[in-house]
Amino acid sequence: MHEFDDAVLRCFLKKQLQLFPEPVAETLEEAEGFLEDCMAVVVDSLEEVIEFFDEEGIDLDGMVGEDILEAEEVFEVGDGRYLIVEG
Repeated sequence: MHEFDDAVLRCFLKKQLQLFPEPVAETLEEAEGFLEDCMAVVVDSLEEVIEFFDEEGIDLDGMVGEDILEAEEVFEVGDGRYLIVEG
């Protein structure tokens, strides 16, 4: 079971429309439940984002470095961490 802190949950609530056409959560509790169901992950660096995509076998379509942060599945938390949500 994943535990997501308030910073991660607030980030997802604020930016969820970058991945979904309409909101999937409106409260911190809904966001936490949704992220747990999606098996979302929080990583501590860009390198870990790249490693996650590589381990999952996700094609990066030639994206490198900070271009990966433009992927709609990647949410920058704002404190150096990244939330990755597979829609």
